[in-house]
Amino acid sequence: MKRTTIIFFIAVLFIAATPVQKLTIWLCGDSTIANKVTTAYPETGWGMPFVYFWDSSVQVKNLAKNGRSTKTFINEQLWQQVIDGAAEGDVVLIQFGHNDESKEKKERYTSPDEFKINLSRFVEEARAKKTIPILLTPVSRRKFDTLGNVLETHRVYTELVKEVALEKNVSYIDLDTKSRALYQQFGKENSALLFLQLKPGEHPNYPDGKIDNTHFNELGARLIAQLVLQELKQLNTPLNTHIRVPKIKS
Repeated sequence: MKRTTIIFFIAVLFIAATPVQKLTIWLCGDSTIANKVTTAYPETGWGMPFVYFWDSSVQVKNLAKNGRSTKTFINEQLWQQVIDGAAEGDVVLIQFGHNDESKEKKERYTSPDEFKINLSRFVEEARAKKTIPILLTPVSRRKFDTLGNVLETHRVYTELVKEVALEKNVSYIDLDTKSRALYQQFGKENSALLFLQLKPGEHPNYPDGKIDNTHFNELGARLIAQLVLQELKQLNTPLNTHIRVPKIKS
């Protein structure tokens, strides 16, 4: 009897000591998603507030970095980190385009054909690891015409993402369209409240001020992250059962 009891307690201790495999959401992309250093504040990538949407069984690994295109994400072995670390059932969110389309920066620039090849590679290799790849069109920059209508800023590369999604039968989120709708809702002037817009002397990190219509502040990043969450819900992935439910105080 004693021997049985000892074996039982050993088994319990073993189970308790065995780490639970968490579901991982991998974020792959550029500065609009990336975690920021303190000296960049209030610049905020949407991947930063995104981590707070999930329960304790989910971890978010944000590999997005400033200035990355599909080309540099591969060349710098960032994509390899995903392939080496991803486990069956993980979700891989892939958003590129901002830097791929920058012809003036040759180290980043990826031609349309190369862009499609790289995205296809991401999808195929993610699937080979039995993960769930999801493509995102590049989040829009803030740009309006004189009548106050929001303008497209990534038309070519957004369409390329959609083409790959169709060809590979993979889910995608049209963050370009969704983000433009958000800016239009705020309007030409008020949409600046979502971006890194500072007057000289307003913040010690930017003593000369900053007018940036690409990178978000905390509010903008949170609203974009919420758009991504809403779209993920519509895709009905396994993530839906892991969304954090807020506790209501009585």
